Amino acid sequence: MSQSNMDTSYKQDQEYAPKDDFKRDLDARHLAFLALGSGIGTGLFIGSGNILSSGGPGSLMIDFIILAIMVVTVIFAVGEMLAAFPFAGTYSSLLSRFVDPSMGFAVGLNYLLTWLIILPVELTAATMIIGYWDPQEHVPRGVWVAIILVFVFLVNLFGVRIFGEVEFFITAIKMLAIVGFIICAVVINCGGTPSKHYFGADTWHDPGAFANGFKGFSNAFAFAALAYGGSEIIGITAGEARHPQKHLPRACKYIVYRVIIFFILSLFMVTLLVPYDEPALQGSSSNPRASPFVIAIKKGGIYALPSIFNAVILMSVISVANASVYTGSRLVHSMAKDGFLPRFLMFQDSKGRPWIGYLVVLLFGLLGFLVYSTSENEVFNWLGSITGLSVILLWATLCMGHIRFRQAWKSQGHSLDELPWRSPLGQIGSWFGAVVNVLVLMATFYTSAFPIGEGDMDANERTETFFQSYLSVVIILFSFFVHKLVTRSSLVKLRDMDLVSGFRPPEPDDVLQHQHLAFQARPRWKKALEFLF
Repeated sequence: MSQSNMDTSYKQDQEYAPKDDFKRDLDARHLAFLALGSGIGTGLFIGSGNILSSGGPGSLMIDFIILAIMVVTVIFAVGEMLAAFPFAGTYSSLLSRFVDPSMGFAVGLNYLLTWLIILPVELTAATMIIGYWDPQEHVPRGVWVAIILVFVFLVNLFGVRIFGEVEFFITAIKMLAIVGFIICAVVINCGGTPSKHYFGADTWHDPGAFANGFKGFSNAFAFAALAYGGSEIIGITAGEARHPQKHLPRACKYIVYRVIIFFILSLFMVTLLVPYDEPALQGSSSNPRASPFVIAIKKGGIYALPSIFNAVILMSVISVANASVYTGSRLVHSMAKDGFLPRFLMFQDSKGRPWIGYLVVLLFGLLGFLVYSTSENEVFNWLGSITGLSVILLWATLCMGHIRFRQAWKSQGHSLDELPWRSPLGQIGSWFGAVVNVLVLMATFYTSAFPIGEGDMDANERTETFFQSYLSVVIILFSFFVHKLVTRSSLVKLRDMDLVSGFRPPEPDDVLQHQHLAFQARPRWKKALEFLF
């Protein structure tokens, strides 16, 4: 594309953005790496160990594959809506516009709380990972909390571009580490270590592919869904991306590669090396020694790499903490802008930085200093229960929003050709995504009401287990009905749905023609890369 056409496209980005929007400083590479790296954290590196031990390798792989398809359908649906309406921090806005304002409030508020609580949780997890090298705590845990907290806030205070650069760097390291792990795991599995032990698929036969029967499968299904949490962050960046019509859909395609390579393939290699009855898997969900990736590397007798991989896990945790500051501040701004929170919370300076949003996130971040409390685990367990299933409900309602958006688009006489970008999976994909998310909620209910090992639990322990897993659903339903009673809102009718304000039409024909000519002029290898990416 010529410089003049790029300038024209950028001006259109600004023209169709809301007046109080953020600076559009995220380039294509930032979006690409955010799409690739978002969601890759403790859920994959450590939490997958609990999934493997409770369900076995068969349950883990089946569940992760089904949920990978679901995540792709959600991201494609989000990509279609945000290419047309590229707002910042938009999920409550999208749900209010395409479904019901009460739905936007309830789901948006709980999603905001999720990111506010994630920050202190990740700060605490970081100190536990650092304990891998400093088990005697020569440096107090609170010092590490303060250092990481200051770091992630400085990154965000320097603006969204610096945030994008930091995430670009960390994601590059995570991708290299996972690709390196896959290669290393293949070598270990084939007997390429000094011990020359050939693993093959032994772990799938002894102790077996499945553990704890259907209950183990359901438990793995519920927790595997949470491991994909954070994949939707790419949608939050829509209002700060340059040329969102061009770069956002392309970033959505990266999700496909991410779930296949970084989740499915890496976890498959883990299952070939780590049996589900591995004693080391029984550790805490935030204990780096319980990471199946670290255990797999140790199986090959390679004792230097576990420390290196733990450093990667630590960087991933810091990345999630960094993302929580970014996402939380944008969600505070968005909820205030939609009228769900006091208007003063949407304050921005001349550079588009949401200072009040940062302060709200900081207040929750201070909970990280609960590392000095004797009730630390209990407090965080209950904080997590408030928002535990919020991302599942968000994904389900976003699929619902996309279905209703498509229906309204057609009923108001529009053609799909008028959309800047269309989800390749269409409404069928969104129906699939919605159904799978409902199944996740059902699986969570089942495993919460009848947990694994329930015979060894008393009534109080079973009640606590249920509410720690399902309290977020109760809170969202309560928020939904309270908002509906107060505002008397109703389901948005298809004919009344606002498909005009904020809509960004497709690129003009002359711009598309320039893009096509520029593509044709590229070497074949560049064409192949652009087709893939």
